[in-house]
Amino acid sequence: MAESATVHVPPRFLRTPEAARFLGLSGRTLEKHRTYGTGPAFKKLGGRVVYAIADLQAWANRGTKNSTADTDTILPAKRHEPAGAAGSHAPQR
Repeated sequence: MAESATVHVPPRFLRTPEAARFLGLSGRTLEKHRTYGTGPAFKKLGGRVVYAIADLQAWANRGTKNSTADTDTILPAKRHEPAGAAGSHAPQR
């Protein structure tokens, strides 16, 4: 009898806890990144947040540096002023 070969296909999408472990972050940090728009791309499927492994890897790769002088960085998980917004507010009276 021929044995059937079982192929294990890894999940294409990861939920927040698995995605956080993949990146070496806490789930809460990944949630904050999602809230502030500083994290990896995500999808909502049936009301559930999922991350494509390729999107997680691409976001992590943005943090690759060759020198401390490299300026393109992954922002911390906190609110950030949009570019050009600092100092653009008129004083309130």
